[in-house]
Amino acid sequence: MSIRAPFAWRSRIRFVDTDASCRIHYSALFRHLETAEDEFMRSLGFAYSERAPAHLSYPRVHVEADYLAALRYDDPIYITVGVSKLGTTSYTLEFNVYLEETSEVAASGIITVVCMSTKTQKAHALPEDLREALSPHRT
Repeated sequence: MSIRAPFAWRSRIRFVDTDASCRIHYSALFRHLETAEDEFMRSLGFAYSERAPAHLSYPRVHVEADYLAALRYDDPIYITVGVSKLGTTSYTLEFNVYLEETSEVAASGIITVVCMSTKTQKAHALPEDLREALSPHRT
């Protein structure tokens, strides 16, 4: 049995991400998590812009974050992404944000995504190929 390494996306804290103290503004972290999510899904072959069938959408229904260490302007970071829950109509991604220079976990977060029918506006079963792509990334 092989253990798959977690997906990781590298970035940097930009000036626009910070508040007057030059630390990350709490809301800016979610842009970084969302970008890591987007790149993770793209690596699985499921870019949100190319999802089929067209009658499904993937709204976020829950987000949260814990800030564990200062993230300052120009800090290089990397974000790991894993799947903490995989349900019939939803999945939850978990994120760890590391300061690249020390490998210290500076923040963690989760995002829960639901598959929704745009016709009925109700939860819809996750497409089987998406479930199969997400499954090996369970944490």
